[in-house]
Amino acid sequence: MTDPTSTTGPVPVYVRTIPTGVVLDLEALTRLVVGDVLDALLSGEDTDLWDLLHEIADPQTAPLHTRFDREHLEQQLTERASSRVPLYGTRALELADRLTQAARLRQVPDPRQGGEAA
Repeated sequence: MTDPTSTTGPVPVYVRTIPTGVVLDLEALTRLVVGDVLDALLSGEDTDLWDLLHEIADPQTAPLHTRFDREHLEQQLTERASSRVPLYGTRALELADRLTQAARLRQVPDPRQGGEAA
C-alpha cells in the first residue's frame, strides 16, 4: 500500500491504494461508533441495554435467550452508533479527486482477457 492521503475534518477519511483498487480507512468513524456504543451501554439514565447484554452473556440465563434478544441488542446499539462521515465545504470534492487518482493508478485485470489489465 502507498502512503495514505486523507480528507481533513471531524472524521478524516484516509485513502490507501492497493494493487486492485483503494481502501478507505475510517478509523475515526470506528472510534465514534465504539464511543457511541459504550455511551449507550453505560448510560446511567437507561440501563436496559446493559441489562440485556449481561443477560445474554450470563451462562445461567443465556440458554433462555433467543437469537432475537441478541439481534434486538445489536439493533438498539446500531441505532445509537454513528454511521455518517460529514464532509464540509470542498472536502467531498477532495475525497472524490483522491479516489479518482487512486483508482486510475490501479487497473483490475480482466479475467476474460487472460489476466491483462482492462
